Amino acid sequence: MLGATQIAKSIPTPYATTEDFCRVFDEEMRSLHLLAFLLTANHETAETCFVRGLEDSVKGNPVFKEWARSWARRTIIRNAIRAVNPHPEEGNGNSKFASDHITQHLGIEQAEIAAILALGPFDRFAFVMSVLERCSDHECSVLLGCSRRDLITARTHALQQIADCVESVVQLPRRGR
Repeated sequence: MLGATQIAKSIPTPYATTEDFCRVFDEEMRSLHLLAFLLTANHETAETCFVRGLEDSVKGNPVFKEWARSWARRTIIRNAIRAVNPHPEEGNGNSKFASDHITQHLGIEQAEIAAILALGPFDRFAFVMSVLERCSDHECSVLLGCSRRDLITARTHALQQIADCVESVVQLPRRGR
């Protein structure tokens, strides 16, 4: 028909759109930023990882809508790995500093965060990725470019350090009682 205006129908797609990722990053801003902060142990680097994670999610390969949330978390992790570049050979952090100086004035929840931040970079990544984010050992070792043995050793060390730090907070005498 001449002169007829054809109205294009929006065909629903099974893939996440820019709007889907923007919604995920908006709804989960706090948890995504906390993830970036726990990995990088630095507020500015965490903000950069968050922004780059959104950019990578929007510009990256198409993913199914159902995977948008997990993909967003993965982009944060990948950007944190690029920013920090953790290696198994790095030192183990200073949990003594965390337990003696930071956690004396914090509650349990804040002490746990301080204990994580006091870990060495590789131990911190191993713990956050495998314990908090529940990535498989295989996925963690691939993303971190290390052996499963290095990952398991780092996670075990991190768990011991965190337990020691939090235990010292629990045993502190309560003030004002």
